[in-house]
Amino acid sequence: MELSADLVEELHILSLYDLSSQQSGIKVHRTAEAVAIAATRRLYDKGLLTQPDGGYLTGLGLDAAEHAQALLTILATPVDDR
Repeated sequence: MELSADLVEELHILSLYDLSSQQSGIKVHRTAEAVAIAATRRLYDKGLLTQPDGGYLTGLGLDAAEHAQALLTILATPVDDR
C-alpha cells in the first residue's frame, strides 16, 4: 500500500482528536486549508467522523485514531545510538 498525500492528511486529521474524552470533537472551518477540508470529508465518507466538517469520532473512527496516534508516538520515539 502506497502512503499517498491524501492518506497522510487523513492521519493528520485523526491525530488532532483528543482521545482522553469522547466528548471532544473538532471542527474544520471553511477557512482551513483545502487539503484539511478534503481529508475531513473523506474521513466522514468512510464512516470515521460524525460530520463532514469533523464532529466526533464514530466507533470505527475511534479505533482508527487510536491506532494512528499510537503509530505516530512509536515513530516519534528517538532511536538509541547504537
